This record gives sequence, structure tokens and C-alpha cells, in this order.
Amino acid sequence: MDTALPFLTPAAFGIYFPPALLWALVALAPYLLLRRGLARAGFYRFVWHKPLFDAALYIILFGVVIFLLPALGEVLR
Repeated sequence: MDTALPFLTPAAFGIYFPPALLWALVALAPYLLLRRGLARAGFYRFVWHKPLFDAALYIILFGVVIFLLPALGEVLR
């Protein structure tokens, strides 16, 4: 099994970035969409601490992205 996709090291202008930065940026798009959807639905009225909830939501989405990396590698092959 080739798992080269998760360990791709992006570089820009001679600066190397950790692979986790790439996957954190991938997790940012669904996070922003979900946060906007929850705000429009009025979900935040039931949340005690909005910044803490948003941080936890992002961490969960980041974990989902990391968990789905092997499946993403299979799809892109």
C-alpha cells in the first residue's frame, strides 16, 4: 500500500511546509461552510461558548480529514 499522499511536503519559494498544514487548509473549507450553516439555522442559540464550540468543530473536522486520507489516496490513484 502506497501512502505517499498524506506525507507530501509542499514547498513555496524555497520554504517547506509541514504536511499537516496542507490538510488543515483542506479542513478549513468545510469548517467555514458548516459554521455559516449552523449560524443561519440558529444553532448557536443553544451553544454555551461559541468560540470553544467552533474550535472543537474545527478539530473534529481536521481529524475527519486525517482519518479519510487513505481513502482519498485510493480515489486519486
